[in-house]
Amino acid sequence: MKLLSKASLGFLAVSMSCVVGAFQLPFGSDAPVQQVESSRKDFISTSASVIAGAVLVHSQPAYARGRATLEQAYDRYTPRIIEGGKFYKGELYGAISKSNWKAIQAATAEPPKKSKEDRALQDGGVAKRAALAGGFSNARVLSAMDLYAGTFSDSSITQKTKAMKAEVETLREVVDGMNKAAKIALGEESAGGGLFGIGSKKPSTSELSKQVQELYIKGGNAYNAYVFAANEGLPVQLTKLPFL
Repeated sequence: MKLLSKASLGFLAVSMSCVVGAFQLPFGSDAPVQQVESSRKDFISTSASVIAGAVLVHSQPAYARGRATLEQAYDRYTPRIIEGGKFYKGELYGAISKSNWKAIQAATAEPPKKSKEDRALQDGGVAKRAALAGGFSNARVLSAMDLYAGTFSDSSITQKTKAMKAEVETLREVVDGMNKAAKIALGEESAGGGLFGIGSKKPSTSELSKQVQELYIKGGNAYNAYVFAANEGLPVQLTKLPFL
């Protein structure tokens, strides 16, 4: 399986080998035992060296809407982003390593559509629906990542915002793919149209496990690339987001 790729973050082309090292492929009873080359410790050390030594084309800090607005957005959105990262490398990793399809489905599930009962609540059902969203879902994590990315633009969209939003879109594809695979494994949905290029027949549990592992690696790389872009040029009084 190809684990290394290159991603342009707008300011700097970064080798994804510096972020892929944060992960090992989850493995369980029906998945192949595979590992990537670097440990999380190696990854953190390598990333710190790359970031510290990078010479950026744009040296000005990219917080277009002003420091006060950025600080408000930081306080509002980054807790969900950070918690999402912890969930990703913790609980979601554990579910994938054990091929726990119910847990994978729950982790990536979106809340039900707003009902009449929700609209009658004081907050419009926001709190109730948020509690029903998965630990690494669009509603709980990716929407916060998207909104935080927009903070770095004003009248025109900056390269920083574009880079961050591109990684969020990758993560949405990953989350949708994991959720789809879990539903197929649980018999709640058919493969249809050759999901993951496996073919029209229902894939085996082993095949689904392998594809979800690959999605996990892809998502981890995208999350770390998002963090790299988000941290670049961040005011010193704000704590940089942690890598996975």
